[in-house]
Amino acid sequence: MPGPSLSEPLVGDRLGRAPRVALLAGGLSHERDVSMRSGRRVAEALRSAGVEVSVHDVDADLLPALADLQPDLVWPVLHGASGEDGSVRDIVQLSGLRLLGTGPRASRVAWSKPIAKTVAARAGLETPEFVTLPQTLFRELGASAVLRMIVARLGLPVVVKPSRGGSALGVSLVREADDLPRAMVECFSYSDTALVERAVTGTELAASVVDLGEGPVALPPVEIVADGPYDYDARYNPGRVEYFAPARLRPEQVEAVGAAAVTAHRSLGLMGLSRTDLILDEDGVVHFLEVNVAPGMTETSLFPQAAEAAGYNLGTLYRSLVAASLAAEPAGLRPV
Repeated sequence: MPGPSLSEPLVGDRLGRAPRVALLAGGLSHERDVSMRSGRRVAEALRSAGVEVSVHDVDADLLPALADLQPDLVWPVLHGASGEDGSVRDIVQLSGLRLLGTGPRASRVAWSKPIAKTVAARAGLETPEFVTLPQTLFRELGASAVLRMIVARLGLPVVVKPSRGGSALGVSLVREADDLPRAMVECFSYSDTALVERAVTGTELAASVVDLGEGPVALPPVEIVADGPYDYDARYNPGRVEYFAPARLRPEQVEAVGAAAVTAHRSLGLMGLSRTDLILDEDGVVHFLEVNVAPGMTETSLFPQAAEAAGYNLGTLYRSLVAASLAAEPAGLRPV
């Protein structure tokens, strides 16, 4: 399903010129460096496809720059807080500018892992059993008692992760009860609320979704085989992870994984593009873990690998995403 060739006009483009796209990259989250790398890669791809691009950090100069430039489209390539929690997207829409990707309200829902898991479960997806613990409640009730209850209920191993955040920052796989306190402390250094879920063994997968104006479509899933935990270092420094794009799955498994990603995308009200993280267990059950409204776009990121596995040139695909956003009715400030 590759997009149009670079010689074809942008679908829905009535501008009579190359569209102007303002990429937002950087910000002040823990994932700033990854966002900067993603922004550079997307900008290079768009320029190669004939799109006029400017890249902007999220700082005091941003709003004056957008007001002066008046871009046709703003694409937030921001990871972590503000970039994915809907706040920057709110500001873009308040400025009267078009936004590429998911709007602010759906972003807030997807940004919260416990809420996203609840919505996904209501949509019929399997998701590992979990509890959420604010740091204040954890301390008030007594850490030891709470941790004993977690182990009794969920068993071991469990995965401890910040309830909001990305790039596996603050995430730990806990196999022994004695390691659980350390994992909680590390998690709370990135978020004031921890999500603890039962660990599921199986094939770790990332399933990306694009919507080029005709509804969301799953790209080939990417299989992740890590040398140890699939943590921040493994994700963004080549050598520790082996990727298989497309994943080494049977056709019916590929279909099930893609269907789960599209279901997550639709049920959460996402737009444009997304990436869903999943586990396929030994019984063939697909387990939803979390979803990303601004997937990484670096040289080792999963969304670009999936796009290339589908036969896309990245510049052509990103250009098609711009075209679809320009052709669509503006989302405005309507609720999800």
